[in-house]
Amino acid sequence: MFEQLIHLLNQFSSLSEKEVNYLRQVKNGIRFYSFKKNEIIVKEGEIFNSMYLVLNGCIRLYYNMDGYEKTAFFYTKGNFIRSVESYRHEIPIIENYQAIEDTVVVHFQKPLLIDLVSRFSNLERIAHIAIEQELITAQDIIYSFIAQSPEERYSELISSNKELFLNVNQYYIASYLGITPESLSRIRKRTILKDKKSNL
Repeated sequence: MFEQLIHLLNQFSSLSEKEVNYLRQVKNGIRFYSFKKNEIIVKEGEIFNSMYLVLNGCIRLYYNMDGYEKTAFFYTKGNFIRSVESYRHEIPIIENYQAIEDTVVVHFQKPLLIDLVSRFSNLERIAHIAIEQELITAQDIIYSFIAQSPEERYSELISSNKELFLNVNQYYIASYLGITPESLSRIRKRTILKDKKSNL
């Protein structure tokens, strides 16, 4: 799994041999975790002062609101997961992170992150990319709810990873779209019909 991590990091910024060797030396601070489908990774009320990188699988971000789970985002391979507020200020998070299929993540502890960023420019660049990803995620969530219809949001979600999201619990998809499972079923039927027509 370590080689898979290096391959993924190289896609963000090409690591030098010195950087790779250092990561090998500090492997105790880099931990690989496997989560089963539906397993909670981090939950509300906990301090989330580290960072995850998804190696494979899918993780959903959701909130508990009035007894209901509201899905806000899905993280897939290559996505960094971090709560800046909890990371910086050591305060409990209000969201939850759950594996919605068998998932493998890399866990970077905060002291190691600080050490890596201070030592190596490429790793500092990757850390900035992680922060940018989080900001983009927040912007995407806000934009999608303000400017897109549920059908547009569904199309965008499926186009990003069709095979994965066709196998995801449809309740999670409906929750993400802000609609009922019945409405989602109608959207899926219309989408399939459009695809058939476009292939004629």
